[in-house]
Amino acid sequence: MTRNMGYALLAGLAAIVVLVSTAVFIGAGSDDGSLDGITQGTRDNAAPASSGNWVGTWAAAAVAAEPNTRDGYPKMSIRNVVHTSVGGSGARITLSNLYGTKPLTVSHATLALAAAPSNPTAATGTMRRLTFANSRTVTIPPGRKATSDPVRLNVPHAADLLVTTYSPKRSGPVTYHPYARQTSYVARGDKAEETSGTAFTEQSPYWRYLTAVDVWSNQTRGAVAVLGDSITDGISSSPGANRRWTDFLAERLRTERNAPRFSVLNGGISGNRVLVDGPRYSPNNGPSGLTRMQRDVLSRSGVKSVVVEMGLNDIIKPPRQRDPRKIADGLRQLVKYAHARNLRVIGGTLTPFGGHRGYQKQLDDIRQRVNEEIRSGKVFDEVVDFDAALRDPANPNRLRPAYDSGDHLHPSDNGFRAMAEALDLKLLKGSSPART
Repeated sequence: MTRNMGYALLAGLAAIVVLVSTAVFIGAGSDDGSLDGITQGTRDNAAPASSGNWVGTWAAAAVAAEPNTRDGYPKMSIRNVVHTSVGGSGARITLSNLYGTKPLTVSHATLALAAAPSNPTAATGTMRRLTFANSRTVTIPPGRKATSDPVRLNVPHAADLLVTTYSPKRSGPVTYHPYARQTSYVARGDKAEETSGTAFTEQSPYWRYLTAVDVWSNQTRGAVAVLGDSITDGISSSPGANRRWTDFLAERLRTERNAPRFSVLNGGISGNRVLVDGPRYSPNNGPSGLTRMQRDVLSRSGVKSVVVEMGLNDIIKPPRQRDPRKIADGLRQLVKYAHARNLRVIGGTLTPFGGHRGYQKQLDDIRQRVNEEIRSGKVFDEVVDFDAALRDPANPNRLRPAYDSGDHLHPSDNGFRAMAEALDLKLLKGSSPART
């Protein structure tokens, strides 16, 4: 009788495990930002056993399908190098198959600290195998995403992580972020757990599949999510140096006294506009800010405040928007989306572009009119005046020479630092919007 009861108990426990695993797989989130409630709850409950919360430490927007990847990267290992904004005692990752046309199977995934900046070698003792719903293999349908189970790992602030995925079969077009300003790596065969990095002989300027890394933290209280264009993407920042304006902002939040202890999540896409979607398979532009606000900002882990830096491409990229009211109204709609989540929105003024090949006096007049509306307080809860921070006092329609990367549109590293310093950190505090 006792033996039979024991068998029955084991069988019941096994059934529960199967049911939970099935629920988690079926509940994998779509990549429009939505996530099944049972899935989120299951993963959060699996957090490291200490007080704290999940917060994003790094993020990148899925932009498009990588050109010439009809078969994906079968039998190859992709080692993405990403830089943390805050640390924690555990971590999890999110993979996206948003632009795929076939199921993406990842049979081996790992997470490790890099032994040196931008280096594919893993630091000793930090390699962790990742699972998804307690399985080493995950299959992500087209248009969907999957978040890994948590692993225990002491993740430092401002450190490079190595996230490696191996796909055993053809998986269709690769979802990627083209302007990473960071070198990642590719190796032939399953090298996901290789620590030396010697097999990773192919370099890549892209981030592939990976869209988020979260950490379990008892120090960081939330995240600042930034929606932006190439200026936020940091397209003109020094490669591998983490000198985007969002990186400088993260440094301020880590080091300045009385600063809110927030991470910073970069949601920039080069060429991005508020109002107009880019082509689905173009490496530039991406879906509009209005289309991707939920996916790239509001759905990120631990978001407490939102910063918006965009609108200039609506003016200078064909088809040009010549009505400043429509741009301002689009920015107001972004604010409404955030307010529905009880989030404060800080909005940036549009920066100078005099001397750029796309400059026209009539277009700059539209920029100035949008800025007037922003500064009036009728668009965002709070304002960060990027225009004032970057413009040349002697020629206000141009960037200050020391802040110009050379194309008269995108800031230099010094310009990005000036943008970060222009933001009053007190504006980030508090999750409720300043106005409705």
